[in-house]
Amino acid sequence: MEELIQGVEVKKLIKHVDDRGFFMEILRDDDNLLKRFGQASMSLTYPGVIKAFHYHKLQDDLWFFPKGNAQVVLHDMRDDSPTKGMTNVFYMGEHNPILLLIPVGVAHGYRVLGNEPVIITYFTTMSYNRENPDEYRIPWDDPTIGFDWTTKNR
Repeated sequence: MEELIQGVEVKKLIKHVDDRGFFMEILRDDDNLLKRFGQASMSLTYPGVIKAFHYHKLQDDLWFFPKGNAQVVLHDMRDDSPTKGMTNVFYMGEHNPILLLIPVGVAHGYRVLGNEPVIITYFTTMSYNRENPDEYRIPWDDPTIGFDWTTKNR
């Protein structure tokens, strides 16, 4: 695996499968992935959609895709980070069930892969504040990030 942006963590999830279906733990308090619990949320996104980029100044995000598949892109924007300017790409979802910790100051976004909607479940270290949201947007095609979202046929 490529070098990770500083502070990014990945937890591989394990499915316990039998003739009834499967069981999978997602997040445990002894994983020590969240500094504190703020909120759990869920969103559905349709095929062909790119939701990118945004970052937070106060909260960490912990992402999980229980349904569908997504290409997740992270870009380190933190001036004090040794990995400033680094980009990481993850393929998450039904085919690769992982939890992804995204620290403060790391821009993040995703593209739905395939012909089915994707569901993202995410945990944050702070609750959403409607009066003063900790959401800072960057265009999906921002030239300073320079990420090419197209699929490369090989």
